[in-house]
Amino acid sequence: MTAPPPDPDPDRTPDLDTGGGVRPGSTPPDSAQTSGLSAPEPRTSYRFPPTGTLALLVIVVIVVVFVAVIVAVLM
Repeated sequence: MTAPPPDPDPDRTPDLDTGGGVRPGSTPPDSAQTSGLSAPEPRTSYRFPPTGTLALLVIVVIVVVFVAVIVAVLM
């Protein structure tokens, strides 16, 4: 069994003229444009989060240990 074609048959499509055009008044009106936010956004904090501070501290400790191991191996 074959699947039906994805496009409708042009001969059975309502308000379609020959050549693929549509009759005046057959198209929907343009949609309204809205801009801006529907609800106020919460104020963002300007502080660095504690998890970020902890992550930076862990990275610094790992780098210091890595450099100490390299120095110990080279000596």
